[in-house]
Order: sequence, then C-alpha cells, then structure tokens
Amino acid sequence: MLTIASTFLYALLTDRVLLMHVAPEQEGLFCEPFPGSSWVLPGDFPHNNPQKLHVGAPESYVNMLKNNVIRNDVPASSLPPYVYLHVEQSRLKLSDNVFCDEDQVTLSKFNWMILKSDSYFAPALFLTPMFENELAMMFPQKEAVFHHLGRYLFHPTNRVWGIIRRYYEAYLARVDEKIGFQIRIFPEKPIKFENMYDQLIRCIREQQLLPELGTAEPTNTTADAGKVKAVLIASLYSGYYDKIRAMYYESPTKTGEIVAVYQPSHEEQQQYTSNEHNQKALAEIYLLSYCDKITMSAWSTFGYVAYSFAGVKPWILIRPDWDKERSEVACVRSTSVEPCLHSPPILGCKAKKEVDVAAVKPYVRHCEDVGFGLKLFDS
Repeated sequence: MLTIASTFLYALLTDRVLLMHVAPEQEGLFCEPFPGSSWVLPGDFPHNNPQKLHVGAPESYVNMLKNNVIRNDVPASSLPPYVYLHVEQSRLKLSDNVFCDEDQVTLSKFNWMILKSDSYFAPALFLTPMFENELAMMFPQKEAVFHHLGRYLFHPTNRVWGIIRRYYEAYLARVDEKIGFQIRIFPEKPIKFENMYDQLIRCIREQQLLPELGTAEPTNTTADAGKVKAVLIASLYSGYYDKIRAMYYESPTKTGEIVAVYQPSHEEQQQYTSNEHNQKALAEIYLLSYCDKITMSAWSTFGYVAYSFAGVKPWILIRPDWDKERSEVACVRSTSVEPCLHSPPILGCKAKKEVDVAAVKPYVRHCEDVGFGLKLFDS
C-alpha cells in the first residue's frame, strides 16, 4: 500500500497512467479507485513477465546508463520501448539514479516504465528539485501526503468492508475511547514475549494510555466513572490480548472506567500468499485506523498505514539495539503522521557525494524508530 501510493504520486508528477500488477494473494482486497476504468495491468502486456525483473536486469535504468544503451542527450525516438526502474532498497539505500533532475528528464522520454519497489518512497520525491514546486501546491501540509493519497486510492472490497463493519459495530461503535496496540515481531530481530510485553506495559504506564488499576472497587464519584475504553490489539499472537484482558478483568480501575479488550484474529504466523490472511490483515489496519490513540511496533509498515489513515501521531515501541534483548526506552511519540522511508536515497546528484537531506530540508526529519530513515513533517 505504501509503494502503490508512492507510485501513484510519481505518476501524477510525471503525467503517467498507473497500472498495477495484481498478484493472486492481492485479489479481492481493493475496489477499483478510478471510475470507468481499471488499474489492473492487462494480461497481454508486452513484457512477458515484469515480476522477474531485478536490480541487475539489463533493462534497468541504472544498467542502461552504465552500458551506454542510453544517454541523457539521446532523443526519445532512439530509446528502447520501455525502462525498468528498480526502487527497492539495497543495503538500506535507494538508488540515486532516480531522484536527480537530469535522470528524471531522461526517464520522461520513455513511454513505458516498469517500476518495482518495496518502500514508501514518496518522501524522496519531495527531495527531487523539479518536483518541489508542484508538491508544495499539492500538499500544503506535508504530513498529509499518505493520509490523502491512501484514503483516495484504497477502498476495501465488499467482503473486506463487511469484516470491518461487523467488528466495529459489534465491539467499538459505542465506546467512549478506542486505543489501538499493534505488535509486530520481526524474524531478523526476534524479541522474547516477556520482554515485549514488559515494554508495552511500561509504555502504557509512562504515557498513561490506559487507566491505572486499583486494589478496591471505586466509589464511582470520579468524572470518568462508567466510561468505557476499548483496547484493540492487532498481533499475530494472542498472548498480549490474554494478559491485558486478564489484568482489567481481575482488577478494577482507580477511576471507575471500564476497559474492554479485543483482538480480531491471531494467525500465529504471517501467510504471505494467503488471500484470506491478507483480507483479515487489511481489515485490522482499518480497524486500528479508527482508534483515537495508537501504539505500534517500530519498523512496522502495517502500523504506518493504520496511523496515517487515522491522521494521529502514534507512540512507537522502540526496537532494542542489535546486541540487546530489551529496549531501555519503552516508546516515543512520533513527530508526524507520515510513514517512514526506511531506505532513503543517496542524494548528491551533481555533487556526487552523499548528503543528509534531514539536515538541509526543513520538512524532512529522521524517523524515531529508524535512525537513518526519513519522514515528512510540517515544519
């Protein structure tokens, strides 16, 4: 979703039409966003298998430049019929042969562009000089980029919307406040359940996200007595739900508030190729986006989409250092409602040297959870 929104923005800036290759596991997730037309790539597209293109492919823009297949001064009539643009992260950096003006001038000469990415590269478009003026007019509030693009582009199918609506009306519609917790454990940095749960509880207490527990039934004289807070937990695992639910089931709150805890699903492991699994995940992204407060795991693109849809600044559960099992800092508040670009481009263009754009652009900062990442915020 983050890549699609970025690509759509890029298409707008370069006067292109966006067509999507929809994999089988993505079918049935979204309605067509453009009335009277389809964004699905036709089955008879000239390239026999665009999915197999990779960073080393001879059709890639970078390799065409290296091999003198194209040059910046070559007319459009002499160029190959299409160009492959690889905007996936490599060593946690995006290619610098994308976000420089001279490269964009050359790329604009191709009628067909095949773009593959795994990143939210919209912030990098704001760093491309030739796009800056138009983007400033499109987004006076730079924190609203994905919020507006995502809400315009992504409309769940009736099946997915049915899951969202039924769950929301059954459990969340009539509460006084909704608090969402999204917990993601990454295989490259596994965290023990006990450590992650302890970190979540520390964050809850330090930021006062949920009412404190009492030792006796309250007298119901506080202003919040009787109010209901709903806690929505999005996680592959049920342990966080079980422990938080038990905590508020077994003990009253000091203020007399009622805390109800819910978890729509717990699949135990991510099933990348399962259409049903992806439908449930999309439904939970939307359910999280209806929460008044959101706490999410660092690095999680699932959480990024949810809080950006909501337009709220989340609390981010900081990932422990690589040589530690426990994070000393439980969580921090995000400075922006924008997602993080994990793999910023190596910028320098004419200077041909790496530049830290967060130090020179007033609307770009490094991310709270990914120190070398970039995110947009309202300066």
